[in-house]
Amino acid sequence: MLAWSHKLRKFIKSVGKRLINSSVVLMGKTTAGRYLYTQIVNNAMSRTQKLNHSGLDLVFAIPNALSKYRVDTFFTKEPETLEWIDGIPHGSVLWDIGANVGLYTCYAAKTRGCRVFAFEPSVFNLELLARNIFVNGLTELVTIIPLPLSDALAVSKLNMTTTEWGGALSTFAQSYGHDGEAMCKAFELPTVGLSMVDAVELLRIPRPDYIKMDVDGIEHLILKGGAPVLQEAISILVEINDRFTAQAADASRYLQLAGFILKEKRHADHFESATGPARYTFNQIWIKQV
Repeated sequence: MLAWSHKLRKFIKSVGKRLINSSVVLMGKTTAGRYLYTQIVNNAMSRTQKLNHSGLDLVFAIPNALSKYRVDTFFTKEPETLEWIDGIPHGSVLWDIGANVGLYTCYAAKTRGCRVFAFEPSVFNLELLARNIFVNGLTELVTIIPLPLSDALAVSKLNMTTTEWGGALSTFAQSYGHDGEAMCKAFELPTVGLSMVDAVELLRIPRPDYIKMDVDGIEHLILKGGAPVLQEAISILVEINDRFTAQAADASRYLQLAGFILKEKRHADHFESATGPARYTFNQIWIKQV
């Protein structure tokens, strides 16, 4: 029954997508149609949703269902991430590696006054990231780095599973995804990747006091290329899938070599009953030994 229901939803979604695509093609053939299409897109991009935390307002663009879902679940999807950010001293330097559309970037900058460097290579997420930084009045505190991090300076491709605003599950220069399995690629973006050390030495980005890392698969490679930077960091929150054993082992080894100890690993309680990879994916919080 569940399988049939899933197939039906998939079929309806497919039919709807084809109808929308056909409508867009038809609208593009007339001046009035093109004007209408432009208005639809502009109206979508101007939609926002407000959140309030401890008396502080945050505003996020919600042009599509995925970006709205991210805002709707902001307080429930990763409560451990919010708690970790809440513990960052005011004015610290934070690297948000895999910033997506900037929900945590904006949260850290607005609630903790962090100087945030938001690494996000997806061209589809960058517009929303920039809009969210602007509408929250955070352009003096946040800098966007539109390049992927990896273990070394290299020209390669960002392999992406989706072109949706707010999409995730992309990986630079590798063919596997967040669970170590082969990814289903929908788009590829030729770009330049660099290591954390390159970011400091070539781009003159301040070394981070705190690092948040969620890049869906190559966290261990980024850590591998960032040893000198990790040596000076205070704490790091990194998302790891326990079933991607090579990633988990390598990430642990590089962090321990940099002087970190694992404080805890957590995810929201509702992920315990999940049937997919989310059940085995945790945010690990590492701190320096005292």
